[in-house]
Amino acid sequence: MHPYVVIGAGPMGLCTVRRLAEQGLPVIGLEAHADVGGLWDISSPTSTMYQSAHLISSKRMTEFSDFPMADHVATYPKHDQLCRYFQDYARHFNLYGHYRFHAWVEKVEPCQGNWLVTYRQHGETFTLMASGVLLANGTLHHPRRGNFGGDFQGEQFHSSDYKSAEVFAGKRVLIVGCGNSACDIAVDAVHRARSVDMVIRRGYYFLPKFVAGIPTDTLGGKVRLPNRLKQMVDGTLVRLISGKPSQFGLPDPDYRMYESHPVVNSMFLHHIGHGDITVRPSIEQLLPTGARFQDGQEAEYDLILEATGYSLHYPFIDRQHLNWNGDAPGLYLNIFTPQHDNLFVMGMVEASGLGWQGRDDQAQLVARFIRARHEKPAAAEKFMHKVRQQASRRIDGGIAYLNLERMAYYVHKADYLAALNHEIRQLHWES
Repeated sequence: MHPYVVIGAGPMGLCTVRRLAEQGLPVIGLEAHADVGGLWDISSPTSTMYQSAHLISSKRMTEFSDFPMADHVATYPKHDQLCRYFQDYARHFNLYGHYRFHAWVEKVEPCQGNWLVTYRQHGETFTLMASGVLLANGTLHHPRRGNFGGDFQGEQFHSSDYKSAEVFAGKRVLIVGCGNSACDIAVDAVHRARSVDMVIRRGYYFLPKFVAGIPTDTLGGKVRLPNRLKQMVDGTLVRLISGKPSQFGLPDPDYRMYESHPVVNSMFLHHIGHGDITVRPSIEQLLPTGARFQDGQEAEYDLILEATGYSLHYPFIDRQHLNWNGDAPGLYLNIFTPQHDNLFVMGMVEASGLGWQGRDDQAQLVARFIRARHEKPAAAEKFMHKVRQQASRRIDGGIAYLNLERMAYYVHKADYLAALNHEIRQLHWES
């Protein structure tokens, strides 16, 4: 048997290597950086992390259930604490020995029922024949840029290149976007910039990180409400806690709670309410010294930062192998492609509160499936029949997610975890 190749050493890659090794499967991890941690290692050449970045979910709702973070770690840890956590995880489960570091994957192509993986390491090119490939290179690396007319002559860059608030010192700043990173960066900017404006094109639900001293994402959940009722109840609670965005001069969301990812930030509305951030509508056109907005107003800026999100990016493999459909691959459980029973996309999943344990559940399912491929082929083929029949089925819990690129691989947490664990039990029983 050729080894299975896992691409990436972030949380998804690490738990995938772990679970394959536990099943006695030969596994090699390829990582572009010198160490594990993925996105959370700010020194990695592929990291889009910035100095002030912290988790937006609390540690107990995010950690691996069988490898909890230490009690002294902050409730919302900073990136360096998380990097150490993943390094500790890799040491604890003896994962370092499976990895080849400084290994940049250049090509993954089918070869006689296997996969030929080409990678570059220390200036040399190497190839690996793999029984299967597991793509765990992350979803927050390839910046999605704005499509603005005109020509701005000042500084302009994407949030993927942002590292420190020093870049804002004394400048007139325009931030485009209002996701979690955009709001984090806006809060950074108000302490250093001469002025901060923010293009906010649609409404968002805003949540503080704590309510009555308790992490917001740990509230409720003891009784599971029907999904639509939970949307109504939680949407009402958010308005009671944070107020309506329009009270702060922001657009109100024209959709229900959870149909787009909420912003979790305790300071953003504070600064909006204190006039530290000026809200702007969409950009009509960039000007050499600034921008003209859709309300006809113009303003001058020294720096424009595009916090416009990321696109899924698997540059080393042809899209046809991933059953690409619109903004994302069409995969069963966001993992399994109908074309191949030995190619898996790991971590291409987002859900409010899913955490790394949800990713580990993915890894456990895939590891069991791969073992079935070799030991119980009838069970594996039965599973693949389901994959081919239901590859495009989305586990959305009946929630009408917004038609946005970033929401293309969003799932409903409880329903998704239930589906994963059902398949794990089924494979265990049949194998």
